[in-house]
Amino acid sequence: MIFGQDLTVIAARIPVLLIVITVHEFAHARMAYHFGDSTAQRQGRMNLNPINHLDPIGSLMILLVGFGWAKPVPINPMNFNQYRSGLRWVSFAGPMSNLIFGFFSLLLFSIIMNSALLANQEVYRIFNIFMSQLIMINIYLALFNLLPIPPLDGSKILMSFLSDANLGLYQQLERYAPLILIGLIITGVLGGIIFPLAQAVLSFYTLIISFIPGL
Repeated sequence: MIFGQDLTVIAARIPVLLIVITVHEFAHARMAYHFGDSTAQRQGRMNLNPINHLDPIGSLMILLVGFGWAKPVPINPMNFNQYRSGLRWVSFAGPMSNLIFGFFSLLLFSIIMNSALLANQEVYRIFNIFMSQLIMINIYLALFNLLPIPPLDGSKILMSFLSDANLGLYQQLERYAPLILIGLIITGVLGGIIFPLAQAVLSFYTLIISFIPGL
């Protein structure tokens, strides 16, 4: 047990972590390229190699508590052919990719669980743990990154809607953002926000899938 968690769960999070973070950062890079910024491509970050996207502290947070962050993809918003729209959609691309990935992971999980493919109890248990982690970490990572706290994606989405005057005031808060984020994590406030929202998202996905015949 590590921090009260089963070692099997921790072990399952390692491949999940590699997959989820890679998808998230690739989505940022690809959307930036779409809006005219090739910075990530030129620096070898517009690919599906997980080693290029891992942040040591952020990865450790995902392993231990289920949400964290990756190494940010290098992006130059000044290259966007539409600055505000580019900033908004490039920032949203990462969380959006995880929400979509989480939904289709749950769909696949539901299809396989309703079949006779997992007769072996141990295979069933490991598959159940892996898929549960894949679904929930996708959702957790998306929600965490949508928080409007620099340097998370949500802060850039918010910035894309602010007037120039309000944008300057908001940017002044960036120096305090890491302390705010650490405080929210340590006090448990962040978990109290993300976990209920994640359950709501999961319930919404489950509702959609329930309308599919045979599931």
